[in-house]
Amino acid sequence: MTTLAVIPARLGATRLPRKPLRLLAGLPLVVRVWERVSALGIAERCVIATDHSAVADAARVAGAECVLTDPDHPSGTDRVAEVAALPAYRDFDSILNVQGDEPFVSAEALRAAVELVESARFPLGTAAVRASTDVLRTPDVVKVVRADDGRAMYFSRAPIPYLRDEADSGFLPELVLQHLGIYVYTREALARWVALPPHPLERVERLEQLRPLSAGIPMGVARLDEPVSHVRGIDTEEDLEQANERWPHLTAGWY
Repeated sequence: MTTLAVIPARLGATRLPRKPLRLLAGLPLVVRVWERVSALGIAERCVIATDHSAVADAARVAGAECVLTDPDHPSGTDRVAEVAALPAYRDFDSILNVQGDEPFVSAEALRAAVELVESARFPLGTAAVRASTDVLRTPDVVKVVRADDGRAMYFSRAPIPYLRDEADSGFLPELVLQHLGIYVYTREALARWVALPPHPLERVERLEQLRPLSAGIPMGVARLDEPVSHVRGIDTEEDLEQANERWPHLTAGWY
């Protein structure tokens, strides 16, 4: 299978204004994500999908391929689907979606998620990493619970799984999984996803992946055991400040 990587980048973020254009080690954040995904060579082609000409201009100055998309898309996946449907990209079998605020995205996570789809185990794939039980108290961290076969059962900002009885706390370290901001789709599954209307659960949790789950489309979750500090996205001013401070350490050996 051939894979197209698409990086959706919406300018109008609320917690970190103009997020795609904020500087990380001297370059716009979305450019750093594009550099990372391109350097890994997991996808045969990598393109940025944005809703604003300012992001497109910054991407093209850096040498990135970029497509201006409909500003009214309800989710990143809808934006990715618009790009995947263009004549220039219709020959790709699978589509990899890496969010535009994940400059430290894990190579292992990308490969594992792509493998879930390319092996035909699941029409949709994503990844999660073992996390401290502390994230159960953090609504900014998306958690996922998965079935024994690796299928996603539910994603939430709430504490899942919820510890009802302290006597069972020994089970938690193996069950707490932090979702990583990547998706892989077969072309058919992507078309099914975006043909569905936004689901009430998606709206309530602000989690686009609840749309296909609610419709019964299975999504495989690759589980990683690497330190969560190496895969954290950038959502706030504090995240960006820490990323700039730790850039030389976190990117050692990348380029």
